[in-house]
Amino acid sequence: MVFSRGRGRGRHSRNEQAELDTNEAAAALEPSVGPYDVTVAPPGVRRLDLGSLQIPAIEGVEVRVQANPEGVIQQVVLANRGSALQLGVFAAPRSADIWDEVRAEIAESLRRDGATVQEVAGEYGPELIAQVRTPDGHTDLRFVGVDGPRWMVRGLYQGLAATQPEAAGPLADVLHGLVVDRGQDAKPVREPLPLRLPREVAEQAGRPPEAGTR
Repeated sequence: MVFSRGRGRGRHSRNEQAELDTNEAAAALEPSVGPYDVTVAPPGVRRLDLGSLQIPAIEGVEVRVQANPEGVIQQVVLANRGSALQLGVFAAPRSADIWDEVRAEIAESLRRDGATVQEVAGEYGPELIAQVRTPDGHTDLRFVGVDGPRWMVRGLYQGLAATQPEAAGPLADVLHGLVVDRGQDAKPVREPLPLRLPREVAEQAGRPPEAGTR
């Protein structure tokens, strides 16, 4: 945003003030932290481009991309000091948010499987914390959802960050800087948005760069 200070009250000063007011109004529509839509993402940030998701490079965070033998990306998992954050991004309608509905379905599914589930207030609004039974004992999970323009990001924290949000540290920083490129194509609501390996990574792995989620 450019601030200008005019000396007079003539036509040029009024035009400058109008431009300033417009810039301030546009800035007010932009989120203070991400996930960002690609149209309002801050420039000058180094990111790993996976297509629909662009992941900021944060020191200490390992990005693990899991794909099937055909090169279809199935999971994106970030790891840092014993905690992990699994990311998913989905199509949403233009006129409504979907995290409330998705969150209720996740809670119901977990309870059917015998998990203990609680809804709590988090940084982005309502979250779910759950304790699920596994062959190795109980595991803590924390589900976070962020509604954007025609998309929704779902994050699943595991490890210490699942029960202590302040321990998320660099993982939360990744979520704050995440960028979503929804594209303009019509997609069914909740369909995973397509992900692809960066070309150089795909070539090294012998996979096609256009591989995406189903």
